[in-house]
Order: sequence, then structure tokens, then C-alpha cells
Amino acid sequence: MDLYNLTTVTQFILIGLSDLPEVRYPLFVAFLLIYQITLVGNGAILLAIAIEQKLHTPMYFLLANLSLLDIFCPSATVPKMLRNLLTEDHSISFVGCALQLYFLVALAGTEVFLLAVMAYDRYVAICFPLRYTLIMTQVRCAQLLTGTWTAGFLNSLLHTITTFSLSFCKSNQVNQYYCDIPPVVALSCSSTYMAEMLVLVVGGILGISAFLITLISYLYIISTILKIRSAEGKRKAFSTCASHLTVVCLFYGTTIFTYIRPSSSKHSPARDRLVSMLYGVITPMLNPIIYSLRNTEVKGALRRLLCSKTFAAQT
Repeated sequence: MDLYNLTTVTQFILIGLSDLPEVRYPLFVAFLLIYQITLVGNGAILLAIAIEQKLHTPMYFLLANLSLLDIFCPSATVPKMLRNLLTEDHSISFVGCALQLYFLVALAGTEVFLLAVMAYDRYVAICFPLRYTLIMTQVRCAQLLTGTWTAGFLNSLLHTITTFSLSFCKSNQVNQYYCDIPPVVALSCSSTYMAEMLVLVVGGILGISAFLITLISYLYIISTILKIRSAEGKRKAFSTCASHLTVVCLFYGTTIFTYIRPSSSKHSPARDRLVSMLYGVITPMLNPIIYSLRNTEVKGALRRLLCSKTFAAQT
């Protein structure tokens, strides 16, 4: 039994989109463009918040952290995917796979918690506007951000250690373009009960708790907005949370569609993997677009930043 429990796999093969060779190069160009837009868009928001003094508020510090996550999360998977699209070598080392899974789960978990904190921030701003500056101080904001990042990375450490403590002596082909918990656990030749239960129990409790905080916050927000008598007041109140609400719907919508949708035999595994890119690749690109289009202050800061760069280039 000791020999059986030894991990014999030293590297994994990321299947990715290798069974769609006819569209490999168009996919490379498309995802390279999407990745560049993601980096530029989120980088521009970070720069605008850093430079614009009036954006140094808790709401925009939280937005800056969301932009950081939207840079880091695709950076954990997209460069490797782009390399695999161009080369025949789809291998990733055992340690490399563990690190990729760790950072991906950590960043995704942190984003779940961050969206809940952002919803709470909007709840305080709309339901208790006169007490907002007293409740959401810079110290409180820093504490909430520290908690979100710590919780995300500790949660991921637990899942990563449990997943890669399993024995892998079956196939080493990961049915995905990145190392994720379900496809890696599926390769184990030892009992996966503990790893699966941790995902269901720990991940479920944390994920559902964050979702409920977000949901309850917006129920109170909507209730408060509906009590406002003037149409202009309702419009102003809704505009303060419209961008974040759109991002929340996009995040949970793509996550549910990626992980909870029923599997269909009518679709090939490669096309199912394309669908999984909604969450990890498309959403981080759309978030800065949503905030730059719907948020007047961010839009103004980006416009002033662009104008200053243009003026500097002309002089």
C-alpha cells in the first residue's frame, strides 16, 4: 500500500484546446488581444485612482483591489495557455501545476470576498449616507481588505495541500487549459473523499456566506432606493451602485454557467473548455469597461489622464 500511495506523476499535460487544431492560431490572436485589453484597462483604472486625489476614498480603494485581481487572475493561466496554443509541448510540472492552482483558487476566492465587501460599502453609502465616513474609515477599509486577501489565500492553501497530497498514478492529462481542483482530483488513484468534502463544505460555507452578504446588502439597497420619493434621487442613488451590481451579476453569472451548469453530451469537451474561459478570461476584461462606462468619476479621471498623456506627448 505504501508503494501504491506514492505519487508517481512528475508532470501533467494540459489538454486545453489541443483538439481544435484548425482554430489554434485564431484563438491565440483572440486571447492575446483579450489579455492585452485586460492589462491595459485594469492598469488604467489603477493609474487613474492613484493619480486622482478625489478618488482616494474607500469605494475606489476597493475598486483598485478588484482591478489588481483582474490583472493577477488571468495572468495565472493565460500566458501558459497562449504558449500551449503555439507549441506542441502542453506539459506543466507537478510544482508548476500546484502553484497555478494555488494562485488561481486564492485570487478567485479573494474576489468573491471582495465583491461582498464592496456590496457592504455600497450598503453603508446608500442606507447610512450621513454616517458613511464614520463607518467606512480608511482603517476599516484596510482591515476589510486585509481580511479578504488573507481569507482567499488561506482557503486556497488548504485546498491545494489537500489536492496535491493525493496519489497520482493514473493518467496525467488534465482536461482543462489550466490546473483546477476538479480536473486534477479526477486524476487521483487514491480516495478523493476528503478533497471533495473540503471543496463542498469549506468552499460552500465561505462562498455562500459571501454571496448572502452581497445579496442581503443589495436587498437593503434596493429597498432604500424605492423609498426615495424623487426620480432624480432614485437615479443618483442607483448610479452609485450600478457598476458594482453589474460586475456582481457578471461574476456570479459566468461562475454559475461555468461550474454549475449541467453537462451536455451534445457539446465536445473542447467547447466546454471554451465556455470555462468566460469566468477566467472574459470577465476580467469586461470589469474595467463597465466601470469606465458607468462611473462618471472614473470616466472623468481616465479622460484627464488620457488628455495629460496626449499633451505631454505633443510637447
